[in-house]
Amino acid sequence: MDYSIRASSKAGDDAELQVKKSIIGFGTADKTAEQLPNPAELFLGSFAACILKNIERFSKLLHYSFEEASIEVTATRYERPPRMDNVFYVCTVYSNDKRIRPELLKLNLENFGTIYNTVKAACSVDGIVEIRPGKK
Repeated sequence: MDYSIRASSKAGDDAELQVKKSIIGFGTADKTAEQLPNPAELFLGSFAACILKNIERFSKLLHYSFEEASIEVTATRYERPPRMDNVFYVCTVYSNDKRIRPELLKLNLENFGTIYNTVKAACSVDGIVEIRPGKK
């Protein structure tokens, strides 16, 4: 599989990613540093999206149901050399399905996530997968 995106920016202004039919704005100018995601936050967002996509995917493969999933991701940015490290996540899956096993789900997320494995090859990654009761 190959992927392709386009991105553009204007001098002194912000930038945008063009992905399929979506446009995602991101900050490159100081004036919007507090409003728009920066490249490091987009990086973490990609990591989070990978995990959430795979929770959906594995629900079909492992035959479990869930109502909702959420994830919080943190990381440390080092200065010399500039890089991200110590990626840590807490993923919460809301489900009343007794078939869902958090340790198996975590193992599958770690073994079969494209972005997860790309990040893990470059820095330390650790996390928690927890199952909480759903509302239904």
